[in-house]
Amino acid sequence: MKLLVIEDEQGIRENIVNYFNEDGNICESCDCLSAAIDKLAVFDYDCVLLDIGLPDGEGFAVLEYLQKQIKNEAVLIISARNSLNDKLKGLNVGADDYLTKPFHLAELKARVVAIYRRRTFNSNNNLVFNEISINLPGRTVQVNQIQITLTRKEYDMLLYFIANKGKVISKNAIAEHLWGDEMDMHNNFDFIYTHIKNLRKKLLDANSNDYLKSIYGIGYKFMAE
Repeated sequence: MKLLVIEDEQGIRENIVNYFNEDGNICESCDCLSAAIDKLAVFDYDCVLLDIGLPDGEGFAVLEYLQKQIKNEAVLIISARNSLNDKLKGLNVGADDYLTKPFHLAELKARVVAIYRRRTFNSNNNLVFNEISINLPGRTVQVNQIQITLTRKEYDMLLYFIANKGKVISKNAIAEHLWGDEMDMHNNFDFIYTHIKNLRKKLLDANSNDYLKSIYGIGYKFMAE
């Protein structure tokens, strides 16, 4: 998953980022409303963790911005405010969930995963695409009922392609979604080609149909046939 943490308390922000990054997620952060809007204007995220008490404005403005721009990020509000009015306002303006501080990071992760699964895969623990079956909690993949071994990036890439099946995805979008800020370390997109080539070979070796197609000059498409 790719996440954005909008939190002005440095200790909480760094703990959340480190916790999610340990699992191989791409977790970026900012500490104010203006920086959050700037990031959301340029990048797409799977989930936004949003503190509503920010130094330069109310976090509710992020929800209003996402709705106005017709963006699809899931939003989990994390706030010390425990009033019913704040919870109702957040949920009514578009938040998917509301978690009151202090909280355990394990509960935060469980809620984020639940939101992501519900939004992307309709709450199912198993994502099935023809002969490919993915167990989401276990992060395991089977092709024709035989388990195959994928690296973390190959797994995330397969999930990303299936979630966007039938769409042409640019190399830049793939890099941004799966590597986040780390993509700036690369001079070109050869590293994406290498991961896709390895993923495709593992699927074909397991007698999967060839769904990954290269769209010349643009990127890739996971065919929905």
